[in-house]
Amino acid sequence: MRTKRSSRAIQLLLLLPYLGLLWVPLYNRREPMLFGFPFFYWYQLLWVPLTVVLIWGVYRRVAHED
Repeated sequence: MRTKRSSRAIQLLLLLPYLGLLWVPLYNRREPMLFGFPFFYWYQLLWVPLTVVLIWGVYRRVAHED
């Protein structure tokens, strides 16, 4: 059984998408382009499936009471 402390540490992974998209100067540029899309757009769109995978992984690792 997982402890509450390890569950809390795993839940901190959910901050990654927030932090990755919070600092706009990091991705506010045109190059490198991918399939004709500027970096600004494909960087943000890349976070959609990454966030889904992170949420799924955290959900699977956190202890549930049922």
